[in-house]
Amino acid sequence: MPEGVLSAPILIGGALISASALAYGVRRLDYERIPQAAVLAAAFFVSSLFSVPIGPSSAHLLLNGLMGLVLGWSAIPTIAIALLLQAVFFGFGGLLVLGVNILNVALPALVCALTLRPWLHHTQGQNGFLIGTLAGAVGVLLTALLLCGSLALSGAEFIPAAKVILLTYLPLAVVEAAICGFVLRFILKVSPELLLPSSPDQHRRRQTGTAVAGCETCPTTKAPAKEENQL
Repeated sequence: MPEGVLSAPILIGGALISASALAYGVRRLDYERIPQAAVLAAAFFVSSLFSVPIGPSSAHLLLNGLMGLVLGWSAIPTIAIALLLQAVFFGFGGLLVLGVNILNVALPALVCALTLRPWLHHTQGQNGFLIGTLAGAVGVLLTALLLCGSLALSGAEFIPAAKVILLTYLPLAVVEAAICGFVLRFILKVSPELLLPSSPDQHRRRQTGTAVAGCETCPTTKAPAKEENQL
């Protein structure tokens, strides 16, 4: 959303809600997930640079549903940093509208985290493709609805434009649903510990640095080297 479009009440309200959510997201930030947050922030940053023309408008991948599944509450500061860098370095959006943009992208990510992530944990990674597909579609469609709502609440003259934008997000939701489904299934296959909680025994042994049978990701304990000059 560029600057100069939304009304002042929408800008102020979006900034206040985003600041509150960002503060709570930083408090809930899991420092062990900072590398994943950095990777997803970079993916979000790069994907937004490639817009695809769709009718009179254009769209780009959001990946906010996937970020919500992987990062949970940490998705909010991750998305905020990526949007801030876009506004500062490339002029996408703007600083005045940054709060609304954060809200429009991060709130769907949080919805995916609160609704689909427990399902993923409960099924222990089964139906990963389906859950990823739902996260991708829900993230895009909720963002579209929030974006159109921001325009509609700013003035009745923006309602026709909001309808066009909503239509352009429909094919994007299909594409992003497929991408998120494949990506989530791939993550569950090669590195499920990024999404699934460790068992208490695995967590205890990981903390103590002891290898866990059948856990390829846990650190292994090296056997003590033999003394060469043993008598």
